[in-house]
Amino acid sequence: MILGDMTDIEGPEDGRLERAILELLDRRGPAATICPSDAARAAYAGDDDGWRALMEPVRRAARRLAAAGEVEITQGGRPVEPAEARGPIRIRRAR
Repeated sequence: MILGDMTDIEGPEDGRLERAILELLDRRGPAATICPSDAARAAYAGDDDGWRALMEPVRRAARRLAAAGEVEITQGGRPVEPAEARGPIRIRRAR
């Protein structure tokens, strides 16, 4: 790991974010997708828009789950390589 690369550093909230992603997917159909904002809102305890600060950590959590074979990251309904995804993404269970 490169110390300056924040995408590989796990913080105390990372397990919580991964669980939020998986729990949301478990509540939906097997082919359903979620937006990273769904997980950020689910993990955020406040009532304001502080969940927005969790958007990049949620995307990192999704990349870790994709690397573990748990989920796929999609754009336009098609799986994409997590490192190549730019712009809006969706997350679904790995097929």
